[in-house]
Parts: sequence; structure tokens; C-alpha cells
Amino acid sequence: MKALSNDECSVCGSDQIVTIPDSGEIVCGDCGAVISDKIEEKGPEWRSFTTATAGREENDENRTGMPFSLARSDMGLSTIIGRTNKDASGSKINPSMLSTIQRLRTWDSRTQVYTSTDRNLTQAFNELDTLKDKLGLPGAVIEKTAYIYRKAQENRLVRGRSISAVLVAAIYIACREMGIPRTLNDITTKSNVKRKSGSKCYRQLLLGLDLRIPMVDPIKCIARVANKVKISEKTKHQAINLMNTVIKNEISAGIDPMGLAATVIYACCISTGEIKTQKEVANAADITDMTLRTRLKDLKHHLDLLN
Repeated sequence: MKALSNDECSVCGSDQIVTIPDSGEIVCGDCGAVISDKIEEKGPEWRSFTTATAGREENDENRTGMPFSLARSDMGLSTIIGRTNKDASGSKINPSMLSTIQRLRTWDSRTQVYTSTDRNLTQAFNELDTLKDKLGLPGAVIEKTAYIYRKAQENRLVRGRSISAVLVAAIYIACREMGIPRTLNDITTKSNVKRKSGSKCYRQLLLGLDLRIPMVDPIKCIARVANKVKISEKTKHQAINLMNTVIKNEISAGIDPMGLAATVIYACCISTGEIKTQKEVANAADITDMTLRTRLKDLKHHLDLLN
């Protein structure tokens, strides 16, 4: 408590005025009269809930709670009954009421997933949170995936299909729209879903939601394959220049971008004298050695015609 000497009590005239911050009251220290019960809060608007580090509190000035997110079944807008056994004024709850409060907490948690749609979204987004770490996806892709899955749920495209397969299709569509180089094989492998099921749900979402998916950028595929093969920067830059030539002359039309990227990288490795086997480059792009040799033969044929 803090004494204030500037004011006087209107009842007894005493200047022993005391402020009680917990209740927000100003009272007289002599007679106990409440002068005001609405004092102005002069402290900071924010409160830090983060863990103290190095023996000091962190000044986290966030004034809001959890952000709005489509990747949560309740979008982060629902409320729960807290676990602290205190009422609004900070007083402890009567022990006779604790069992009632506990039952209210139980029913409150049950009402969060009352309908089948809520349970479906909860299961899907819990799995999405796991795949986010496995695939290393950014937050924007996760939000886009959640949006696509919600649209599929609204259009009854999830009914009768595996939640995991539909989620894989939604992740693949989001990666294609956001320009993230992730193949369907990568996503199905990490999520333990058969590629056939994932591709089938992918086609169903395209038709049901009337989506227009952009083409994969082969330049980004080059960066991904090059990082896996661990080639030099000189070879990587030469591969990017060659890929730009291929795209400019429309040689890449109708060809798998990952296979074309592997072919361009292998051709540049031969040109720069960097030793990389066909199997290493093919495995990095998730294609076969035969596909790599066929693409390389076609690429040489087209480049000879251009020259």
C-alpha cells in the first residue's frame, strides 16, 4: 500500500490516505472511509506471461492473447474454464463448490468438440500440426492448408474418405499455390498415406472446389535437388542459366519439373567436371535412372537443334 499526502479525507479531515491496488480503492487510514473505488491504473497495459530468463523477467508487451488461426478447430476464439480455484475477485472458491466447478470444467471441455464436424477438424488439425514439423512448412502454408480443408469440409468432400488422405491433398495444393517445392511423394511418405489415396483425393478436391493450380517453378526444383546432391555454386548457377534457356524455348512443356531439374543439374555437372553419378542425382529428384537418361537424351537433341 502507498500513502498519499496530497488528498484529505472528507469525513475526518485526515491526510492519511491509503491506496489499495488489488481492489482499486482509496481509503482513509484513520477512519476507514472509502473515498473512491475507481482509481486510475498507472501501470503498464501489458503483462508478461513468458518464462523469466537469466534471473530477470522478459518484457513481452503483447496486449492480446492467442492470434486468430484457421489451423485450430475453434479458430482460437473459444474460451475455457480456468484451472485456478479462484473467483473473479481473486478469493479462493469455497471447498463445497470445487466439485461443481470441476464438473463444469468437464462439460465445458466436452462441448468444445460436440458435433462430428468439430471432432473431424480437431483430428485433422492435430495431424496437420505434426506434419508441419516433419515437412518443415511455413505458417502461411499451414493456414492455406487449413482453409482448403475447411472448404472441403463445407462441401462434404471429406465424408467417406480418409482424413489423412484429404489432409495430404490439401497440403499438396497449398504448396503448389504458395510455390513451395514439395512433391506428393514427399508428403505421402511423411504422413504414412498411400500415394494412390493421396492423388485420388487431390483430384477430387480440384474438381469439387474448382481450383486452378499453377505450374511448379523448375528453378525452385533446381535449388532443392542441388541442395540434396551438394553440388558447387558454380554448377548451380550454370544449371539455373540452362533452365532459363529451356523454359524460354518451351522445352519444359509437359515434362515433370523435378525430372527436368535433375537432368539439367546432371548435364551441368558433366560440363563443369563435377563428379556426380546418375543414381545420386536421380535419387535426389525421386526419379529413376532410366528417366534421367531419357530426359538427358531429349535435352541434348533440343539444344542441338537450337544451336
